Amino acid sequence: MSDRNSQIIEEFRTNEGRVGGTFEGRPLLLLHTVGARTGAERINPVMYLRDGDRLVVFASKGGAATNPDWYHNLTAHPDASVEIGTERFPVRARIAEGEERDALYAEQSRRYPMFATYQAGVDRTIPVVVLERV
Repeated sequence: MSDRNSQIIEEFRTNEGRVGGTFEGRPLLLLHTVGARTGAERINPVMYLRDGDRLVVFASKGGAATNPDWYHNLTAHPDASVEIGTERFPVRARIAEGEERDALYAEQSRRYPMFATYQAGVDRTIPVVVLERV
């Protein structure tokens, strides 16, 4: 885990889910996945969109040309868990496709325009992952 992620995770847990810096005032969760290759637990701070009872995360990797490791982990092991505030609960991941994917990405881009910039700057279609509580 990067030092930056470690610092964000510590701040998140110390402040009941609130962090400063880049994520200040933005919806942030801690995504717990199982490593696709290692089988080890991984934790990543990720912005999310609440869509009814579902949580939606975006594999933008800050506009990088490749998907983040957590995306590969979820495709290999869709059972995961999230922390929001002080609550932790299990979720099952599925990849949104077609119109559903496009509508969710458009809503995230409307709320946070940097997501539109991320998509415009890469050749890949940024995956959208729906997390449903189990």
